[in-house]
Amino acid sequence: MSSALRANLNQEVSTGLLFFATGDGVRIAYRIDGSVDLPALILANSIATTLHMWDGQIAELSKHFQVIRYDYRGHGGSEVPAGAYSDGRLGRDVLELMDHLGIGRAHFMGLSLGGFVGQWLAIHAPERIDRLVLANTASHLGPADYFDTAISKVLAAVDMKETAEGFLHNWFPVAMIEDNGPAIRKFRQDLLDTPRQGLAGLFAAVRDADLRRTIALIQSPTLVIGGEFDTVTSYAMSEAIAAGIPGARLKGFPAVHLTNVEFPKEFVEEVLAFLKPDQA
Repeated sequence: MSSALRANLNQEVSTGLLFFATGDGVRIAYRIDGSVDLPALILANSIATTLHMWDGQIAELSKHFQVIRYDYRGHGGSEVPAGAYSDGRLGRDVLELMDHLGIGRAHFMGLSLGGFVGQWLAIHAPERIDRLVLANTASHLGPADYFDTAISKVLAAVDMKETAEGFLHNWFPVAMIEDNGPAIRKFRQDLLDTPRQGLAGLFAAVRDADLRRTIALIQSPTLVIGGEFDTVTSYAMSEAIAAGIPGARLKGFPAVHLTNVEFPKEFVEEVLAFLKPDQA
């Protein structure tokens, strides 16, 4: 066995990560929790986080689903390709992961950037998506020059310290940041570890995405979750998504941006009631 292969296997054992290669040759990290005999649920997290953003929900969700979560290209354990990424490419990464695992159809839950990916999938591959949860997200964010400036700034920065603190203040209440508990410390470290090229690539994907008109095509039963104090994807944006998707329902929490972290128990209860309506 080569030293490179041995290192890869050791990483998989120590982190619980598995890997597959996309059609354009990017190595994507993913993880599975729960029995393969259960219905599949795919989770997609926020920009500048890893699949561990969902750690607080996995114990409960994996009782009911085979839970698949993954790191975006450019983030976490995945490779960091050069250039701008797109919502279409991010969506195809999910479809190729499903194909790799032999999953024809799955529930999908995305938060923030993950919600953009979920909308794209439900629009462009409706036969692959069952129920859809869109949390703290939007169908469009702008203006474009805001993201152009953010991309230039992060690529030119000496390190990720300023960027990390900016994200934390957009994601959590001030009191939670000042308390600096384990969750804040973990997210700060993940931010500091985020490759700048990967963050820039995902900034470009958000900049260029505009799903405001096409969400009317979504037929998947959809739950929209919004944060009443969200300054990134405002509650008004959640209301607009719920109004634009036929039959969608809206649930608000008195949260900022990472509702699943601020209200882990209430969040997962709401999600399970939607994904398993026969047991609600």
